[in-house]
Amino acid sequence: MLGDAFDLRTYTRQLGRSSTITVWIALLCLILFGLLRYDNFGSTYNIGSFLNYNSMFILISVGMCFVIMTGGIDLSVGSVAAFASVVAALLSPHGLWVALPGGILAGMAFGAVNAFIILVMRVPPFMATLATMLAAKGCALVLSGKQTVSVSWESNFTTLGMSSAFGILPWTILVTAIVVVAAWIVLEKTSLGRTVLAVGGSPDAAHLMGLKTGRAIAFVYLFSGACAGLAGVFLASGYGAGQPLEGVGWELAAIASVVVGGTLLTGGLGSIPATVAGALLFGLVFNILNFENGRGTISLSAYWQSVIRGGLLLLVILLQARVQSLGVRSKTS
Repeated sequence: MLGDAFDLRTYTRQLGRSSTITVWIALLCLILFGLLRYDNFGSTYNIGSFLNYNSMFILISVGMCFVIMTGGIDLSVGSVAAFASVVAALLSPHGLWVALPGGILAGMAFGAVNAFIILVMRVPPFMATLATMLAAKGCALVLSGKQTVSVSWESNFTTLGMSSAFGILPWTILVTAIVVVAAWIVLEKTSLGRTVLAVGGSPDAAHLMGLKTGRAIAFVYLFSGACAGLAGVFLASGYGAGQPLEGVGWELAAIASVVVGGTLLTGGLGSIPATVAGALLFGLVFNILNFENGRGTISLSAYWQSVIRGGLLLLVILLQARVQSLGVRSKTS
């Protein structure tokens, strides 16, 4: 029995590695396709604007990855990002160093509420984060008066979203890269990261081993909230306004990126670099569609992006389920 469990766990890891390789190959193929087909695809402007815009989705995807690795889910990230953008915009007259932590703390507050409801009140993550999703959206609308909130252009708040570090790399990209590297270090090099994976693999076994499962679960929801809060700050700083109606569907985009990156929805397995690749892959698909629209080859509205995202996500989930099913049957036969 123990040998079968070990074999299945080894097989699951192999599945995760193959999924990780696949998403990187797909991303590379799309990049090569774009470079060969479009004249301005590799321009500094396109690369910078692409990474700048998708930095928000990378952030919430990295936070979502930690949550899903524990076997949970966080449906509130889109609404939390919208709420954080409003908070940051309202704090922007006081400058970047007040609005930035203010937006992050606003996101972490909802992350703390999620953790409390899940750990203390024993509510399943789906229902808990669904409730906070609605609450965050309502708070954003109440705080903003149902209108976009303009940021202060006299302070240095817009520097984060509209300027570059040392005149080379946009601040949003640099900050996102720092968060990604820090998340990778936590997952791969610390006991907390190993506990996160253990909770997703088997919560009961992790508890019997004496691991601090509650601390790990609280961490992932706090971290997810912080990432959503930072994405909200990027939104307000980059677009000049806190937007309470923004963030619709962001949680689905994050889940899609995580799953395409090879993280199992059942938990216990995940990769930060592959999650980033998944987020970039989705963003690149839409970037290529925009180029095709510009060439007049096709004419697809923005609504087709959701259709394509949903189709790709369904395909990946079906493939994961199929391969896992074949693996389980081969180990038990």
